[in-house]
Amino acid sequence: MLKKMLAFVFILSYLLNNTAQAQLKSPAEFLGYKTGTKFTPHYKIVNYLQYLSSASGNIKLHQYGRTYEDRPLFLAFIGSQENIKNLESIRQNNLTLSGMKAGKAKPGQPVIIWLSYSVHGNEASSSEAALETIYHLLNPLNDDAQLWLKNAVVIIDPCMNPDGRERYVNFYNSVKNITPDAHPFTREHKEPWPGGRTNHYYADLNRDWAWQSQIETQQRMEVYNKWLPQVHIDFHEQGINEPYYFAPAAEPLHQDITKWQRDFQVVIGKNNARYFDKNGWLYFTKERFDLLYPSYGDTYPIYNGAIGMTYEQGGSGRAGLAVVNHEGNLLTLQDRILHHHTSALATIEITSTHASQVIAEYSNYFNNSQSKPSGDYKSYIIRDSNPEKLRVLSALLKRNGIQYGFGVSKKVRAFNYFTGKNEGVEVHPADLVISSYQPKSVLLKVLFEPATYISDSITYDVTAWAIPYAHGLQSYATKSILKPLPNYAAASAPILKPAKSIAYASNWNSLADVKFLAALLKNNINVRYSEVAFNLVGKPMNPGSLIITRTGNERLTGDFDKVVTDIARKEGVSLQSIQSGLADKGPDLGSSKIRYMQKPKIAVLSGEGTSATSFGEVWHFFEQQVHFSASIINASDLDEVNLYEFNVIILPDGSYRELPVEKLSAWINEGGKLIAMQNAISSLAGKRGFSIRLKEDKNLQDDQALKSITPYAQREREAVKSNIPGAIYKVDLDNTHPLAFGYPKFYYTIKLDDKIYQLLNGGWNVGVLKDDAYVSGFAGAKTREKLVNGLLFGVQEIGKGSVVYLAENPLFRGFWENGKLLFSNAIFMVGE
Repeated sequence: MLKKMLAFVFILSYLLNNTAQAQLKSPAEFLGYKTGTKFTPHYKIVNYLQYLSSASGNIKLHQYGRTYEDRPLFLAFIGSQENIKNLESIRQNNLTLSGMKAGKAKPGQPVIIWLSYSVHGNEASSSEAALETIYHLLNPLNDDAQLWLKNAVVIIDPCMNPDGRERYVNFYNSVKNITPDAHPFTREHKEPWPGGRTNHYYADLNRDWAWQSQIETQQRMEVYNKWLPQVHIDFHEQGINEPYYFAPAAEPLHQDITKWQRDFQVVIGKNNARYFDKNGWLYFTKERFDLLYPSYGDTYPIYNGAIGMTYEQGGSGRAGLAVVNHEGNLLTLQDRILHHHTSALATIEITSTHASQVIAEYSNYFNNSQSKPSGDYKSYIIRDSNPEKLRVLSALLKRNGIQYGFGVSKKVRAFNYFTGKNEGVEVHPADLVISSYQPKSVLLKVLFEPATYISDSITYDVTAWAIPYAHGLQSYATKSILKPLPNYAAASAPILKPAKSIAYASNWNSLADVKFLAALLKNNINVRYSEVAFNLVGKPMNPGSLIITRTGNERLTGDFDKVVTDIARKEGVSLQSIQSGLADKGPDLGSSKIRYMQKPKIAVLSGEGTSATSFGEVWHFFEQQVHFSASIINASDLDEVNLYEFNVIILPDGSYRELPVEKLSAWINEGGKLIAMQNAISSLAGKRGFSIRLKEDKNLQDDQALKSITPYAQREREAVKSNIPGAIYKVDLDNTHPLAFGYPKFYYTIKLDDKIYQLLNGGWNVGVLKDDAYVSGFAGAKTREKLVNGLLFGVQEIGKGSVVYLAENPLFRGFWENGKLLFSNAIFMVGE
């Protein structure tokens, strides 16, 4: 009798469960409106996911983090009930397949497909499409989906950038008409500055995959690298006049992208095309969107063994709920959702169909990475000359799953990144050593390659990024196979605390030193610095080195020694104790070469005319990296501001048409410091009192001009002669000037345009490009000719104040680590 009752209960439970799943609410039923008729706020997206998680056994939700504005970040794991129950064992087995976990992988591994939506907040159709796709996969009435999920786990991130998306949705909902106005020039199609594309700090999260400068990326990549999917799709939107784009991608494709990765893009593309053709929808492939720069949502997965692809729907922030394109056709939000939904299902279908082959090729990819890595260089050596910078690099490698260790004393032949030559190198035990024989071999090679091979000069983004240049670390690449040791017992420099030290000194050569200085100033501790190099207890100290004297800090609350050393320990810098004001070598403590540092009171311009990303990089630098306050002022309000409340004003990259130049000039004369970045310099060039001038091209002679007539069909090729999407140049530095304190006599910059300035007459030419300045990356022939013998970084003294000209961005995308000290020098050191 008991057995019959249990059987009845089981059958009843089964029927009730299936009835509930058959009645699973669609997005329209749950939200109360059909997707595409309005934009769904982020909290409602989360609510719907939570509902689905409670109503279906085929989904598991995972909150992987929160945004800067404290919105939750979720992943939805979707699969058969059996696969959902075994998610952790599937993940572990997948890591074994990739070699990131030791052991032998079990057969029958389901293919892992990761779909990412709304990395750009104003490309808002994709989050709506994510809801439709999740529902389709979970709806038990969809037999096709149930078949796919038997051998696939689908991971969906429905909104990677909630802060940017909410900025866009709130804007649109506040200005829309009851009936959407489809005219593209009306206000609902014109986002105000800064737009919804970026995150809270106006960073482009789609260019942050490898660098992980932003909290959203850091949290997401921690999970991504624990799963390492076989397929990753990044859903985007492009201009309103564009049809749909899907892979295969355009050239240039990085040379380490395998034949399988290229071929399966074609397989997926053909299946997408099959559905688009059936519906008569236009699309294009193999154009514009290349696979080179390593920090995109398609390339980063590719360099980690996946089939990585970008899908682009026409629309973006201009489209709203409906817009008329240049052909007179109406494009609606419902259209955009349907296109993204269709391509997602087509991709899942074809990948699931080929699951066993995808898994086999994935395993082969990582086996090759560990046993026969591509490229000439088999090991990389990073010199231990700057412990603080080395810690930053080590953290970046760890976040990306790149294995590293330490050196064994020996000599090898290696390529020197800083000289560009092959030479004999002594490996030191404290050097960081990275072997190419590891699962992340391809990513390692791409991030460290001195010069990336570019098969086509028409490219979408920067073409040079090598980490040794970006981090400013003396590095070598060798064809020798070096087996790094797992540990190095580094004897960290002690922080000396003898009683009644008259002062402490800290070297100046890294961002950690800047954080230490910022913390001292925030605690109202008076700080001095040395204009020249000196020796302290046999230790050489750079110009710019900080000196914290007991004299002048008598009012400090608490014990002087404890307060200063606690701050140093927290920021990871080493202090040297000073027992006498009489120096062994160099200036005494009372020398005029030891300067008192004024605490900066900083204002940063923002708003219309300012580059949102450049402003965001500055904003993020102060708030999240050095934790030092800066006031934000709209550029349009500058004429009304009392400038004398500040002693530093920063103009991020931008076009400042209404800049009150005369007012700024008077403020500078009275001791203010103006820092102009990139195109902001153009707002000062040629103005009274400012000596900066562009270095102009020479006009072609008539006969030369005739010879240079370009056929129309070659217009794109001709245009790239003046193009520089992003290349690395070596800047000659005057490191005796405060702007270059802490650097050797050179600095590597990422050059993003062809602007170069005349040498300052009567100013300080701190950073110049000479004839042989080009290092790597694509720069068109005309641009290469132009970027010689001119100024990139300079300082002009005006009255009691100064102007700092930074013609290139030292904070580029938050990953150009070596530029952060240069920017800090402009703030804290120049003009003191």
